[in-house]
Amino acid sequence: MTHDHPHPVNSPLNKTPWKHDGVRVVASNQLDGNVPSTPGMDRKAAINFARVGAEKLWAGTVTIHANAKTGAHHHGPLESVIYVIKGRARMRWGEKLEFTAEAGPGDFIYVPPFVPHQEINASQTETLECVLCRSDGQAVAVNLDIEPVEKPEQVLWVDPTHPNGGV
Repeated sequence: MTHDHPHPVNSPLNKTPWKHDGVRVVASNQLDGNVPSTPGMDRKAAINFARVGAEKLWAGTVTIHANAKTGAHHHGPLESVIYVIKGRARMRWGEKLEFTAEAGPGDFIYVPPFVPHQEINASQTETLECVLCRSDGQAVAVNLDIEPVEKPEQVLWVDPTHPNGGV
């Protein structure tokens, strides 16, 4: 079998110090909270340019406290992927935050570039915990002053067994 690409690891010309420029492990207690943030959200960086030299992605954690929400924002030209670990995420997006969807543990959320959006913890009692990945080594968060189409309001579940509503 032949290959058209070089094998730098096997090459005597390879001078890359893999020991320090190879795989990096960032322990959960070493996440960096000194990153651009959005009101209502705690972000912590695990993988970015400053921490490990990542040039094409950013990864970290996001925590939103019970019954809290972020301000409206977008991430410029970056694509974002959110993976929900714990809790219930309600996303609002659009020019007036007029669209909504929810995600739970194990669900992925994709946010395209420049899309105005807001993350909401849909639970009144449980913290929302997520992993976040972006398509650049730098964090970009542009906070927006948007008046939503309607003020978010709690919607009670009404059915024959819960005639007065339930959560």
